[in-house]
Amino acid sequence: MPFTFKQFHIEDSHCGMPVSTDGVILGAWAKLPLANKDYCYRILDIGAGSGLLSLMIAQRVENPHVEIQAVELEDGAAQDCQFNFAQSPWSQQLSLKHCSIQQFTDDSLKSKAALFDAIICNPPYFDNGPQSEAKRRATARHTDTLSFETLLSHTQQLLAQTGMASFIIPTQSELGFLAALAHTKLAISHRTTISTVETKAPSRLLLALKHASCLNASSNSLQQKAQSENVVISDNLVITDNKGQYTETMSQLCRDFYLKL
Repeated sequence: MPFTFKQFHIEDSHCGMPVSTDGVILGAWAKLPLANKDYCYRILDIGAGSGLLSLMIAQRVENPHVEIQAVELEDGAAQDCQFNFAQSPWSQQLSLKHCSIQQFTDDSLKSKAALFDAIICNPPYFDNGPQSEAKRRATARHTDTLSFETLLSHTQQLLAQTGMASFIIPTQSELGFLAALAHTKLAISHRTTISTVETKAPSRLLLALKHASCLNASSNSLQQKAQSENVVISDNLVITDNKGQYTETMSQLCRDFYLKL
């Protein structure tokens, strides 16, 4: 279903996973490099789908020098992504590679392309249970075609030494994600639990990763303190209150995107 945001529009009729609250929250929360109008940052969107995350990041950075590279394997999603990029105000900054992340990594390393200052991904997350009947939706939702082990291995290879990678996963997938993370040299720097309403337990997790050997500078004093002590920032996001209204935290996070905020 088409979805219009404040500064761009998404067509996703060919995409296995349409625009979702998960994606919007991740796009608004994802950790990005410090603003520097003179530096050409590179940002990677793995499994871009309709291109939602790339477009949100383009709006957030407000920097004409930032290069945003999307990678998408599925044919229909790549078609929607390319269309949405072309129609956006940031078409010159956005590019799409229609291939697997494995192929993209191989090509990048062979060409000695610069690494990425930020990586963002709303990954396939169901590692068991029945597959969706719709093949495109199944590919987008299940880890059969992109396991956490594979995803994190390629993230480690493509992430610059001072870069940050941001993900959203269901809470029930956390143990599997952490098991895969243990086989890399990446570490969690920020963990945000997401509850749909105040009275419910968290159902999603936002996770920001960095290279374990590197402390990423930040202007945020809390983050500076946490990183200097090599601990994880932990907090919680509640989407709606008991009356069904967006909480102030959710409104602040997504105000630049949703039309009605």
